[in-house]
Amino acid sequence: MNEVIRTIESRRSCRNYREDPVPKAIIDQVVEAGTYAASGMGKQSPIILEILNKDTRDQLSRMNAQIMGTRNDPFYGAPYVLVVLADRNMPTHVYDGSLVLGNMMIAAESLGLGACWIHRAKEEFESEEGKKLLKYLGVQGDYEGIGHLILGWPATQPNRPAERKQNYVYTAD
Repeated sequence: MNEVIRTIESRRSCRNYREDPVPKAIIDQVVEAGTYAASGMGKQSPIILEILNKDTRDQLSRMNAQIMGTRNDPFYGAPYVLVVLADRNMPTHVYDGSLVLGNMMIAAESLGLGACWIHRAKEEFESEEGKKLLKYLGVQGDYEGIGHLILGWPATQPNRPAERKQNYVYTAD
């Protein structure tokens, strides 16, 4: 079987992380894979925020938990967060950002990292606190939060994949 297909089939969301640091060079490979995602008309509407600083990571976790209505860490203890936002003026921005997240999930799996897509980025970056964070990071433009990709070394083995549902594919010959 092709290695890319094997990676796609083995990828699972990780919700349990070790504290060991991930070398920046490995995170950079994941981010770079995201930059090669397809985008509407090749406009590359998304941007990626690398959140490697624990204080900023914890700030995002707190904001996300508040939106979700919980006190638990919605990032499951993952030490790093990659946030994808996309230019809301592009009609394909949500799809473009989703493809970036998908590419990065597959890249993370191929490098032995655990990863999980976490929602509520839209609400985070529409808040005043989120807007201040973007300004602090030097982000200019009209961006919508698409999602977070939490990253780290997995603490446990992933679950086996669920059986594929019936009638997943319909064929027109």
